[in-house]
Amino acid sequence: AVTQLQHGHRDVLAGLGKLYKDINPKFPFTYQFSDLEFAKLYKSEALIGKLSFYFAFLAIFISCLGLFGLAAYLAETRTKEIGVRKILGAGTLDIFSIISRGFIELIILSLTISIPLSYYWVNKWMAKFAFHATITSDIFLVCGVLTISICLITIGAQSVKAILANPVHSLRNE
Repeated sequence: AVTQLQHGHRDVLAGLGKLYKDINPKFPFTYQFSDLEFAKLYKSEALIGKLSFYFAFLAIFISCLGLFGLAAYLAETRTKEIGVRKILGAGTLDIFSIISRGFIELIILSLTISIPLSYYWVNKWMAKFAFHATITSDIFLVCGVLTISICLITIGAQSVKAILANPVHSLRNE
């Protein structure tokens, strides 16, 4: 740690060491830098943050794959209904809302349950730190908008496929 010090700081440390030896010669002069001690304290928190980021990304990716599969299944099972609606004049937004309505309702329900729980647990976790940030509703609003946006983007691919499909092909077997 002494090699990281500037020349002036080395002189101060040498002077403090000499003064310490004069006052208390039986014990060795040891010192610690507070920035390095704080870095040690928060090293585990930084590791947890990094791991949380990677696992959250993986969970979001797997969730999007599942959501994509469910949207594909829903679009496939409802092709006749979508075909009839298109023939009767349903627009692009109508068909998109048919496919995405159930997913959006479930996401809003999950956000309604998860936001208060996460607010409680994050505040409980932050309370153990000497200096902690306050959690505002903005972060939950951003997370909710991002969640719904990711859902709509994921479902959008299947919606476009269902919208562009020829309704005659889906109704041919009836």
